[in-house]
Amino acid sequence: MAAFLWVVTCDDAAMTRLNLEQLKTFLSVVRLGGVSKAATGLNLTQPAVTARIKALEDTLACALFERLPGGLRLTRRGEMMLAYAEQFEHLSELVAKDIIDPSGLEGHLRLGVSETIAQCWLPELVTRLHGLFPRLRIEFNVDISVSLREDLLGREIDLAILLGPISDYSVDNTALPGVDLAWFTSAETPVLENHADYLRGRPVLTYARNTRPYRELKEMLFARVGPNVPLFPSSSLSACFRLVEANLGVAVLPRALGRDLVKRGRIRSFDPGWTPSPLQFSVSYLGESKSHLLQTAARMAHDCAVEFQHAAAEGSAEA
Repeated sequence: MAAFLWVVTCDDAAMTRLNLEQLKTFLSVVRLGGVSKAATGLNLTQPAVTARIKALEDTLACALFERLPGGLRLTRRGEMMLAYAEQFEHLSELVAKDIIDPSGLEGHLRLGVSETIAQCWLPELVTRLHGLFPRLRIEFNVDISVSLREDLLGREIDLAILLGPISDYSVDNTALPGVDLAWFTSAETPVLENHADYLRGRPVLTYARNTRPYRELKEMLFARVGPNVPLFPSSSLSACFRLVEANLGVAVLPRALGRDLVKRGRIRSFDPGWTPSPLQFSVSYLGESKSHLLQTAARMAHDCAVEFQHAAAEGSAEA
């Protein structure tokens, strides 16, 4: 789709190009509250954002912003332009959805994912996205959910797959199937008749400190075992499994991720009579632009999560 519209000026009937990238930049400056944040959200330099706004104002022959000591404020014409720019944005997304062949769609998708998802089905999601949108540039960042939430609201990523949902009016959330947790210990650990004894005097390895699973586990251990259970939080699930395998502690981690090590006889699962609730993830994105690309990516993420859950359930039944 050509990235411009033709506008006829009333004064001389000359044809002037109104660039859609300029409109996108204008919307970002308004929504994010300034040039600096818009530059980060658009992956541009601040001078590039300033130049686009200046070019848009020159095209329209009017000021869209008042430059004040405290920042930018829309002029009366800027307020009017905001409504039109949002309509242009909506129309361009309809064209992308209904007209453009997916194989020809270009763009840049910044994914933020929790490590659980990265180790479960992120490769399948990226494969499917590249299959549908071969010209799409995809980058992803693996982090804890608290940081991913901040990055999404700060527009440093486009789509987050995290422990959710995100309770913010600007965010659209799609719930994903829960991820079951299980207790694991080393295969070298002596077999105990009372599985609750595995938790006594042993370090418990789990998710990073600033996460919901860590907080829930800490509260449950305090209530069911006592206040003296040592907790070793980690941002790396693979490191937790290696430490369990080395008999340096027990862990409560996603059941599906431990299945292969259990089959190979490196670790084994146990049941102390309780397990933290399944992890509830969501795929979340800012919904104000109704992006066809983000909506499609969210549907694909949901499909990948459902298929992974089904495969995990079949694997448990076979075991």
